[in-house]
Amino acid sequence: RPDLEIVPLRGNLDTRIKKLSTLNLDAIILASAGLRRMGWEDQVAEFFEPEVMLPAVGQGVLAIEARWEDKWVQHLLKSLNHSPTQLCFMAERSFLQRLGGGCQVPIAGLAQLFSGRLILSALVAAGNGREVIRGKLEGPSAQGEDLGRRLAEELLEKGASDILSEGEKKG
Repeated sequence: RPDLEIVPLRGNLDTRIKKLSTLNLDAIILASAGLRRMGWEDQVAEFFEPEVMLPAVGQGVLAIEARWEDKWVQHLLKSLNHSPTQLCFMAERSFLQRLGGGCQVPIAGLAQLFSGRLILSALVAAGNGREVIRGKLEGPSAQGEDLGRRLAEELLEKGASDILSEGEKKG
């Protein structure tokens, strides 16, 4: 939006909240998990729902890598896997892979499970935010990766390919 000035903030949560007043900012956007953990929910004016602000693909997913040959560690790590999260992540990841997305263009995606169905919402946006291509698909949870690829194809056909090409030129 042209009426907003985006200012990058660095530092831990406490530092960022202090910058709200020291830099005379009207607002800052932070991850709600940290604010809740610190007990600072009372300082939040609004929690954004995914319909308003989709997260980055894989946001919040924790992955642990292990040596391929270390079967014992792999066995231990399997007990930590949360299958519903993995299904959602794989759908989001297949979406991102099909787009060939990198860091030059804002790409967001969120897969959610409801009663054995996977709903994948995603978008590709121009760096200036003036053009946003959105899409949503639903299907059986077992077909999440296919849904991700199909949704990527839909967005590419709607104009995401132009946004991605422009981002590569600037990248």
